[in-house]
Amino acid sequence: MPTYEPDFRLDGYDAVNDKVADQFRQHIEIEQDMLTLLAEHHTEDAEHSFYVMHNRAVTWGIPGEPQLIALHLKRDTAARTFRFAHKELPLPSTAQSWLIARGCPEEKILLPEGVGTTPANQATRALEKRLRSDGDHFALLTSYTHDTEPMQTTVLLRAIEKAPLPFRVLLEEVDTDAWTHTLREGGFATVEAATQWWERHWNGEAIPLPAASPAARHTKAPDVPALTARPTPPRGPSR
Repeated sequence: MPTYEPDFRLDGYDAVNDKVADQFRQHIEIEQDMLTLLAEHHTEDAEHSFYVMHNRAVTWGIPGEPQLIALHLKRDTAARTFRFAHKELPLPSTAQSWLIARGCPEEKILLPEGVGTTPANQATRALEKRLRSDGDHFALLTSYTHDTEPMQTTVLLRAIEKAPLPFRVLLEEVDTDAWTHTLREGGFATVEAATQWWERHWNGEAIPLPAASPAARHTKAPDVPALTARPTPPRGPSR
């Protein structure tokens, strides 16, 4: 994994107003030296930049918080000003989905070879691809990133539109010896059932995820942001 800071390409640019400047400083600049660039894409007209970054500072904060940042920079090249949108997300595929929903081509924001862990199997690759393209049909309810052995990330999603199994749990497990990861998905009819599985899993029970059929393709409702964070009670193990 690279350790270099991202280049936001803002030399000669100012935030469009003081509020944006303060927010950019608070959410991005203050920890810029702790950000590791994982993937980036810049449009040829220089008006848009998209980033997937890992924030190393999160590992010293509240246990379980998402460690990835998806950032969309929007520049006015004539006025030399910029705006931005960002979201803290738990998995590369969820960060990529958030950026893709905002206009970034999928093939341009994939993690380069050698960055992060490698998918351990084809099922993981297929699920990650589906999340990148269909992830904006789900709202992010909560997640928990466990960054010590065993390295795991759990994610709870809710379908934005009506679905037979509207609640989904994602479980990513990292093999630190092979430096690979697997990603699995389970479907639940109620949030209570998903929460029960979550709590039993983090209590150490080896219980399988119930099968989840792929979400039906449909048009995203207007003005519904992809993977909107809305914390709910299930978290993870205490440290």
